[in-house]
Parts: sequence; C-alpha cells; structure tokens
Amino acid sequence: MKLYIKQRVFSFNDKYDIMDAEGNVVYDVQSEFFTLAAKLHLYDSNGQEQYFIKKKLTFLLAEYEIYNNSNYLCATVSQEFAFFKSKLNVNSSFGNFEINGDFMSMDYDILRNGQYYGSVHKKWFSWGDSYELDIPSPEDAGFVSALVIAIDNCLHNENRNN
Repeated sequence: MKLYIKQRVFSFNDKYDIMDAEGNVVYDVQSEFFTLAAKLHLYDSNGQEQYFIKKKLTFLLAEYEIYNNSNYLCATVSQEFAFFKSKLNVNSSFGNFEINGDFMSMDYDILRNGQYYGSVHKKWFSWGDSYELDIPSPEDAGFVSALVIAIDNCLHNENRNN
C-alpha cells in the first residue's frame, strides 16, 4: 500500500495531509497551538482521532511518544547519536522497530523485529516535507503514518531548532 504525506506550508502550525494513491485524504494531522512541547493529532477521514504524537522534553537528542485514541502509549521514537547517517529506534507495543536513513535524512527503511516492514522516501524540491510511504499491511497505515510524522519532527524540526 502506498500513502503520500504532504506538509501544508502556509499554516501557523504543523499540518499534514496523508493521501492514498488516488489523491484522497485518508488522514489529517494537526499540531496544537501554544504548547511547551510539540503535540500533533492524527485524524481519520471521518474526523476521529486515531493517534496523538507528543514530544518529550529532552536535553540533546529528540524523543517522541505515540499514543492511540485510548491514550495508550503505543510507541516511543528515540533519536540516537550516529555518524554520517540518521538513526532512530522505536520501541512499540507493535514490536521493536528500527529506522535507518541516509546522511541527508531523505530515505528510510523500516524494520520490525529485524524484518523489512516498509520504506519512506522524502521527495526533493517540494513545498514543505513530502513523503511516499510504502507499507505492506493496510491495517497498519494509521500507526505507520503517525510514526513517519514523529520521524519528520524528530529529525527535521529538531535540526531547524538547533
């Protein structure tokens, strides 16, 4: 299954549209205004919240938590120190994920419990961040979309703020 994540550029807070291959919006992501740490909400096409992403206050490397719509902590995304490439680890109730990216933080492979789970490719020369997400299981689309939004914030927003 392919999904396309597009950051809305001209808005006061972070907003993303997540579309299917036909261009239909399947998820909408919006951040909260006036918060000490970043908080983003992922809504399905019916306006129902599916996941909530919250930045943990840390000193050096970024860390985000992903909660489901029942306020259950589903995953923690942690940035790790690595030379010449991006490295993130995800501890999750869905298994242990490892996210490995290239030096420019543009392409990622997603491994779950050591097995290939999907891939993310950032598009060059676009307004705002744009990603193509390829996942094998449609039922995991909401969680993996929330994971990619957390990765985007972890790597790119942290770099802009430092």
